Amino acid sequence: MKPQNSLLSATGTTVFTVMSALAVQHGAINLGQGFPEQEGPADVVKAAADALLDNRNQYPPLTGLPELRQAVAEANRRFYGLEIDPASEVVVTSGATEALTAALMAVVDPGDEVVLIEPLYDTYLPVVRLLGATAKLVRLSPPKWELPRAELAAAFGPKTKAILLNTPMNPAGKVFTAAELAFIADLVERHDCYAICDEVYEHLTFDGWRHIPLMTLPGMRERCLRIGSAGKTFSLTGWKVGYITCDRSLAANVAKAHQNLTFTTPPNLQRAVAFGLAKEDSYFTELADDLARKRDRLAAGLRGLGFGVLPAQGSYFITADFRPLGFTGDDVAFCRHITEAAKVTAIPVSAFYAGPDAPTHYARFAFCKTDAVLDEALSRLAAWKERAPFAKAV
Repeated sequence: MKPQNSLLSATGTTVFTVMSALAVQHGAINLGQGFPEQEGPADVVKAAADALLDNRNQYPPLTGLPELRQAVAEANRRFYGLEIDPASEVVVTSGATEALTAALMAVVDPGDEVVLIEPLYDTYLPVVRLLGATAKLVRLSPPKWELPRAELAAAFGPKTKAILLNTPMNPAGKVFTAAELAFIADLVERHDCYAICDEVYEHLTFDGWRHIPLMTLPGMRERCLRIGSAGKTFSLTGWKVGYITCDRSLAANVAKAHQNLTFTTPPNLQRAVAFGLAKEDSYFTELADDLARKRDRLAAGLRGLGFGVLPAQGSYFITADFRPLGFTGDDVAFCRHITEAAKVTAIPVSAFYAGPDAPTHYARFAFCKTDAVLDEALSRLAAWKERAPFAKAV
């Protein structure tokens, strides 16, 4: 038989799927995949359940139900001062991953170049390549995750069509500063390109850090495609409801891409998300505060065991250096080892790099779990460390 699509055939199973399956196989606590242990707000879930019974279960509008598009526009105004037309500048998608694909499809042609910043979510690179574009990789390195400005500027050129920017950043937990965003905005404007902004963790920032959408900077309003996620904002990752905010000049192509991917998104979930986005400010504040407390709980436990724990300004994740423990293998071996021997699963940070010479001594732990789960994971790691022949005393 003739060969199938070469890019997809060469693409391995996502590391999250691999490690989650390994966790199940070994009865491990899964701190690898970033899904919350607790259900989202009961009133939002009830709104979705009630909406199933109101006889509005046929195809909703392609770009999303009017009430959700209105809610997204109002959230943009409320949190960031952005004035958005809900009728022409919001497209609802079946999750943020689809939103990323639709946004790239909307602006990228074969032969274009797209700037990607490592570490990166594993969907970015395959989609860029499937569209026939070339990825220009720029690397942030732990422990400081500083933006290498000269390297970033050198990645832009005559063929640059877009940059894909993730802030708050997975897995680094980095929130890009106003100065870093201004530098990126200047490059986008000078090279007359677009910015696809993965902002799914926009409400999950800590310690006084605040998310600044690139779209709010001068000259960026017409160049940015801003992506949000109800799954992250309401701890309902299985719902797969995302939304793209962009200028009307871009939204028509986004909608065409969405039409050829999923066409639409379940209407009851859309109505529930619209309800959720209108919740009081206290909901969003308490969500971030609760996650910050969980971060601190896990970070303190990992430090107590001897890990080198990096700061996390946002997202669901802590990055930890396991070298102080005495383990001499790489991060893939370490994450497999603790899954099998400690019954705790993490993700190797090298999986978020596509280029050579990625850092190989860091593991990513998700802290969006119950206190009991975090405590049990730390207890298992402590017991494992006592048994490990290589472990150093702390």
